[in-house]
Amino acid sequence: MTALDSAKRRFLTPDQYLTLLSLVVAGTSFMENLDGSIIVTALPAMSHSFHVPPIDLNIGVSAYLMTLGIFIPVSGWIADRFGIRRVFTLAIAIFTLGSGLCGLSNGLVEFVLLRIMQGIGGAMMIPVGRLAVLRNLPKEKLIKTMATLIWPALAAPLLGPALGGLIVTHASWRWIFYLNLPLGLIAIVAALLLAPKSSEADAPPFDWPGFLLTSFALFFLMAAIEMAAQPDPHFSFIGLLVVAGIGLLIAGYRHLGRTAYPMINLETLKIQSFSVSILGGSIFRITVSATPFLLPLMFQIGFGFSPFLSGALLAAIFAGNLLMKPFTTFFIQRFGFRRILIWNNVLCSLTILASVFLSPHSQWMIIIVLFASGILRSLQFTSLITLAYSEVPKKLMSTANTLFSTLIQISLGLGVTVGAISLRFSHGLVNWFHLGNEPDLPFRIALFIVTLISCLALIDTVKLSPMAGNLLRKKPLQPKEKTA
Repeated sequence: MTALDSAKRRFLTPDQYLTLLSLVVAGTSFMENLDGSIIVTALPAMSHSFHVPPIDLNIGVSAYLMTLGIFIPVSGWIADRFGIRRVFTLAIAIFTLGSGLCGLSNGLVEFVLLRIMQGIGGAMMIPVGRLAVLRNLPKEKLIKTMATLIWPALAAPLLGPALGGLIVTHASWRWIFYLNLPLGLIAIVAALLLAPKSSEADAPPFDWPGFLLTSFALFFLMAAIEMAAQPDPHFSFIGLLVVAGIGLLIAGYRHLGRTAYPMINLETLKIQSFSVSILGGSIFRITVSATPFLLPLMFQIGFGFSPFLSGALLAAIFAGNLLMKPFTTFFIQRFGFRRILIWNNVLCSLTILASVFLSPHSQWMIIIVLFASGILRSLQFTSLITLAYSEVPKKLMSTANTLFSTLIQISLGLGVTVGAISLRFSHGLVNWFHLGNEPDLPFRIALFIVTLISCLALIDTVKLSPMAGNLLRKKPLQPKEKTA
C-alpha cells in the first residue's frame, strides 16, 4: 500500500498526510538532535560524576555521531528490505531505550557504549523517516517541506544547551536523558499510525563488501581525528589510522563504482547541485556544529556564567532560526541558490568571527551576535538541503538520501571534534607563547580557527552553476542573466 493510499484510508488528503508525516519526522529529528546537543552544558557535572576532565567527555558526543555516520549507509537497504514503518518504529524504540540507559550509567566507558546504542537507533530513525517523505513529495513542494524537516536540526542544538543548563542547575544531569522517554513513546505511536507500510520485497542483495569497506574507513578516519583531540596524542598511531582509513576509502569507492548492487550509488555525485551540497555543505556544517560546542564552554569557563545562563544565551540563535523560517522560500525564489550559498556563507563566517570579540560585560551584544547567526545559518541550512534533492531523479532518491544523511552526521560529529582539537591547539599556543592567563583566551583563538575553516566552504560553492535548482523557482533564471 502506498503512502497516498494509506492517507485516503485515514480520511486525509495527500497534502494533509504529507504534512503530518513531515511533522512526525521533524519531531524525531528534533529528539535526536536535542540528545546530541543537550549534554554540552552538562559536561562539567557529568565529568564530576565520572571523575574525568570535562574535555574528555567530548568522546561521548563524538561516539554518538560517529555511530550515526557509520550505520546510516545501511538505512536505505534495511528500509527497503523490512519496510519503512517497521524500521522507523523499531529505530525510535532502540533510541529511546538507549537514552534511558544512558541516564543510569555510572562511568565513561559505560556511557560511551550506551551512546553507541543510541546512535544505532538514530542511524535508522532519521534517514528512514525522511525517505518516507521524499518518496511521496512532489518537486514543487520541496522547498516548503525541507524547511519543515530542517528546523529540528537547527533548533535542537540551540535549545539543548539552555535546557541542559536548566536541568543541571535544578536537578541531576541524568534527567537530560530521561526526558527522551515520554517523547520516544509518543513518537512510536505516531510512527505506527502514520509511517507508510512499504513493500518488503524490492531490496537488492546487501552489499557487504561496500558496507565493511566504507564503515571501517570512516571509523579509522574519525577515530584518528578523535584521538588527535585527546591529551598527549600518539601521532604515529594516528598516522597509521589515517593511512588505513584512506586506503579502505579508496577501495570502497572503487567497489561501489563496479558492483552491480552498490550500497550507495555514486551516480548521485555526478549531479553538481548534490555534490556541492555535500562537499561545501559539509565544511559549513562542521563549523556551525563546532560553535555550539565552544560557546557554552567559553561562557561557563571563560566568562564565569552559570550553566543555565550559558545555555539560555544560545537560545538567541534559535530565535533567529524561527524569524528566518517564514522568509526562507522568498529568499531562495528571489536570489537563487548560488547567490545565497556564497554571500550567506561569508556572513555566517563573520558572525563566528564576531564571537571572538564577545565580552562577559555585554550580554546584549552576545544576544545580538547569536541572533544574527541564527538568521543566517537557518537560511544556509535550508538552502543546502533543498538544493541537494532539487535535481535528484526519483530512482536515485533513496541512495541520495542515504549518502546525504551519512555525510550530514559525519560533518556534525567532526564539528564537535574539530572544536575540541581547535581548543586544545589554542591552549598549546597560549602556553607556548605565554599569551596570558585569561581563561577565555583559548576559546577566542579556537573560534578564530573555526572562522577560517568556515571560509573553506566557498572554494566548492563558487563552482556552483547559476542555474542550479532553477526548476524549483517560480520564475526560473534565464541562461543569459548574470548572477553574482
